[in-house]
Amino acid sequence: MSNFSTSRRSFIKMAVIAGVTVYLAPLYSRAYAALFENKILQSPIWDAKDKRIRFRIDGQSKVMGKKVFARDIRARDMPHWPQKQGHAFILRVTQADSLYQGLDLSLLGEDLYPDRLVTAEDLMRDGLAFPAFYGEDMLLPIGKTPAYLGQAVAILIYHDFARFRFAKDKLKFHDEVILSGKKTGPLERDPWGTFRYVRVGGTTSNDDDLFSSLKDSPIFPSAMKKHLPVWPEGQQGGKLDQQGMFYAQNIADELQTPPTDWLVMSRRYTTQSVDTAALEPDNANGWYDSESQSLHLVIPTQSPQEVVESLSQMASKSLLPIKQVFLHPCYTVGYGSKDHYNFPYYGTVASLYGDGYPIRLANDRYEQFQSSLKRHAFDIDYTIAVNRQSGMMQTIKAEMVANGGGRSNFTPSVVMVGATAAQSIYYFPKSDLSSIGIASRALDAGSARGYGTLQSMAATEMMVDELAAELKLDPIEFRLRNVLKSGMKNTQGAIPAGAIRADEVLEKAAQHPLWLQRQQNKQAYEFQHPGKRYGVGFGCVQKDFGTGAETSFARVELTEDGRITLYHSGAEMGTGMSTSQSVICAQWLGKPADEAHFSVTDWSLLPVETSGDPYQMSQQKQDKLQANPKWSPSYCSPSSASNSAYYFSHSTGEAARLIFDQGLWPAAMAIWQTGIGGGQAAPYVIRKEDARWVEGGLTANGMQVLSLEILAQKAHQMGAITGSIVHVFNRWQWAEADFTINNQQRRLPIDGLALRHANGQFEPQMRQQVYYPPVQRNNAAVTYYSAVGTLAEVAVDIATGQVELLNHHSIMECGNLIVAELVSGQLQGGLAMGIGHALHEYLPLYEDGPGNGTWNFNRYHLPRASDVAVWKQSEEILPALSETDPPKGMAEVVMIPVVAALVNAIAHATGHRFRDLPVRAENIREVLS
Repeated sequence: MSNFSTSRRSFIKMAVIAGVTVYLAPLYSRAYAALFENKILQSPIWDAKDKRIRFRIDGQSKVMGKKVFARDIRARDMPHWPQKQGHAFILRVTQADSLYQGLDLSLLGEDLYPDRLVTAEDLMRDGLAFPAFYGEDMLLPIGKTPAYLGQAVAILIYHDFARFRFAKDKLKFHDEVILSGKKTGPLERDPWGTFRYVRVGGTTSNDDDLFSSLKDSPIFPSAMKKHLPVWPEGQQGGKLDQQGMFYAQNIADELQTPPTDWLVMSRRYTTQSVDTAALEPDNANGWYDSESQSLHLVIPTQSPQEVVESLSQMASKSLLPIKQVFLHPCYTVGYGSKDHYNFPYYGTVASLYGDGYPIRLANDRYEQFQSSLKRHAFDIDYTIAVNRQSGMMQTIKAEMVANGGGRSNFTPSVVMVGATAAQSIYYFPKSDLSSIGIASRALDAGSARGYGTLQSMAATEMMVDELAAELKLDPIEFRLRNVLKSGMKNTQGAIPAGAIRADEVLEKAAQHPLWLQRQQNKQAYEFQHPGKRYGVGFGCVQKDFGTGAETSFARVELTEDGRITLYHSGAEMGTGMSTSQSVICAQWLGKPADEAHFSVTDWSLLPVETSGDPYQMSQQKQDKLQANPKWSPSYCSPSSASNSAYYFSHSTGEAARLIFDQGLWPAAMAIWQTGIGGGQAAPYVIRKEDARWVEGGLTANGMQVLSLEILAQKAHQMGAITGSIVHVFNRWQWAEADFTINNQQRRLPIDGLALRHANGQFEPQMRQQVYYPPVQRNNAAVTYYSAVGTLAEVAVDIATGQVELLNHHSIMECGNLIVAELVSGQLQGGLAMGIGHALHEYLPLYEDGPGNGTWNFNRYHLPRASDVAVWKQSEEILPALSETDPPKGMAEVVMIPVVAALVNAIAHATGHRFRDLPVRAENIREVLS
């Protein structure tokens, strides 16, 4: 029975969604501390002189093994839950070509039969189903063909651990438990998503495009035939899609019969299916209290807002009475795999049928391989044309097919991003890029680090090296001739944001000893190591960050004694976002937040409403909806798409900036102007732009240094603004709105605002006018980029085919660093993942793959320290152009160039160019034998 009191509930009440009251208390939040007296985040240790934080604010808890992650939480850790923990596991199909005919659990006998067996029939009877995003058949009904290998058919629930453990072991690897009927063959379905981007530029990049996605439109199929797209018929002067296909046909014709001075190269590349391998397997722990009709759930997630909304909608449609949902999102490690993934809903179902016991549903590693989201396998055909005389690229044509598996998940956006990234760091006057995300019986593929760009850009970089060899040009020199420069257009016809610095990365790489000395080093190494071949390779890419509908909330408060508290909608998933967002406050308030809360979903103090699809709505609809001063195209983004450094920092920074502008700066001026004749400020000209935080506090143009404590006290005495909540939206540029603050109208790069004066209440500020980026900006697909180049030095054993990574050096451009150590850690971790993708990690797609339930790390090679040149690797980060440069998202781009660098290095070593990933020892032995 729940012992929540009314006063405790007031800490965490969020809202009523679909008739269900939702309460949220992340396990490390103030709300949870009030309930359970638990604290995970430590106060930051700040070096005011060097303006750097000494330790991650979650580091101590993690190092000391505190219960930070959802997987660590049991019923006994939740004081208001019943203390006896129940357990559950899921049975899944291992074949997907026959009708499912039910279960044979005779192996369990009477003693180990589950206390509760949940099947599709139970869900249909009780009105429980997946939220719409996840498709049909949460549990497969009898008489249907599975949509994919590993599809769930039943949940087995036990009230005690011992019987659960014995039963799970008894059934593991026994496929005969799943009864199959008539052979039907795998399901055949239309693709999950299909996109095409055509651009024909003018004489130069500065001239108007003849056709482009941004200026005109992307192209979509007019129909499907045999589950493949039928493109519109090309017609000059026709509808936009017909015009696009007219230019696409012109590009194809020119590549078929090119000018005599063109080199036209066509190559096919394939990449493998990869496990996302999050070291915290999927899990959930929940309790359904039938007496109070409340559901309590502990989960790891990158997207708590999505879970809150979808879970509430799921509960509202259920015939089981659910009036309240108490959600506890935890820290997690996901790198995409816990963004819009379906496990929280399986945990919900297990809890609802738990007979009053808290039920823990947690994958072991075999189950994780069998059910977790995978990285898409790509099959890519590239054709690139280059002018032989100038070495300048003319055209790129790409046809990509990505295997999305049996559920759609994020496949449409993955293939879209894969296509728009194919140009990598290069400028192409003409391009035709198409991509298809097919449905298959493979496990569902979704968000994974790299998100389609890993597959397409690594292939581009391999091909660029081969083109350079054909042209007899130095590979980096060839890249420098063709690199996209600031102000040039991408393949969608959009001009990327700010300075594009990939050329600087290339110039640095060209001067590195690994590159300059590669030929003499090859001779020396191979002389000293008979039986081994030496090679050096290079890859350079720039990856977008963000989604085109990035949005977040941030709330910053300053107490009278100078303590700063931050609340943010973003979720910590291992990137260090909780630390970096706390540090963002220091730019405006002189120090990081003393107390910080993340995965916050209670934003009732700043009401924001949303409707429609921010990616697909018409301009007319947006114009109509934005007349509502509370409306925004999107409510809240998950932690994904490398969005914390730039997008999340924007909301944090704008909230803190308002407190500085409207609270601390007026307080500072009031103090400096105190006294006869205008005080110490009178002899000088004091401007806000001269303000600087130094060791000890705030100064400006020679003024007395004032501590934050003094300023905060003065701001409170003056009734100035000491708290702000902002909502922001970005569609490849920031939304802006006009607000009246202290009787002055200001246009701010936010679309929602609430302010608090001194210790008063937060009051929403009515916006007078809002300026959302036009929906046409969706056609840009991307505008924000970070660049990374990597040199890899390898030795290949002729006899075994083994690749030894001797050294690697990376050069990165990512704006101003918020926390340098976090950037370095992301780079090192990304390199390891890229090395695994290039050389080691591989999953068969179908019956012999992870869907059969027999895969674990004994068969799946994750890179280890010995695979990563851990003691010799080095890095170089380009300094920002100035202190005003924004930080850039870089968590995904860091893993991509090393893939191409390694394959190019193997080519340098062996003389053979591999085009299928991973390149494993047996592949190398085959070509060397």
